[in-house]
Amino acid sequence: MLDVARHFMSVADVLRFIDLAAFHKLNVLHLHLTDDQGWRIEVPGWPRLTSVAAWRPATMLGSRVHGRYDERPHGGFYTADDLREIVAYAAERWVTVVPEVDMPGHMQAAIAAYPALGNGFAGGVRTGWGISTHVLNLSDESLSFCQDVLSFVCSIFPSPLIGIGGDECPADEWASSPVVAREGLRGPAELQGWFTGRMAGYLAGLGRQVFGWDELLAFGVPKKR
Repeated sequence: MLDVARHFMSVADVLRFIDLAAFHKLNVLHLHLTDDQGWRIEVPGWPRLTSVAAWRPATMLGSRVHGRYDERPHGGFYTADDLREIVAYAAERWVTVVPEVDMPGHMQAAIAAYPALGNGFAGGVRTGWGISTHVLNLSDESLSFCQDVLSFVCSIFPSPLIGIGGDECPADEWASSPVVAREGLRGPAELQGWFTGRMAGYLAGLGRQVFGWDELLAFGVPKKR
């Protein structure tokens, strides 16, 4: 797994990483493309993902207990052509690139670019590590945004698996979510499973299978009351 969300790497560096993976007979590259600390792909119709979400003003130095930052802007993103080059280069070396766009948590960078996707958060891209409580609000607009992102990702990556992360998603901001009552759920804790089911169904319609961290198994897909 290569995490270019926390620390952006040039296309050349990613290709070198693929060379090393192939040299060691590894044939799958899990490419972690988005997180609270940076968004690394352009998506048609959502230009602020690259002008705002791809950049943070500083980066934490060392552990969180130190409270130290370098105060240097950090960021970058891959164009569609960049991603196609990475996928083609990997395929020539029998490596499958499995993309991950983390949702509905680890979305602070996207929410910084488009506050309407969040739950009242009006801050910037996260500069420190750890788990952000600023998650998607799961409104129709947020669901449409996620589907636009996944549709674009599927148009670039031929991988049968598409990662949506699904990990470390606090439900704090969902305490008064209107989606709970609308969907007949028993409480905000069931929202992540409901969201996962929606995205899994959408990906299935595109001929792909959802891939994520173990929290997806913990939450499951809730049944309506």
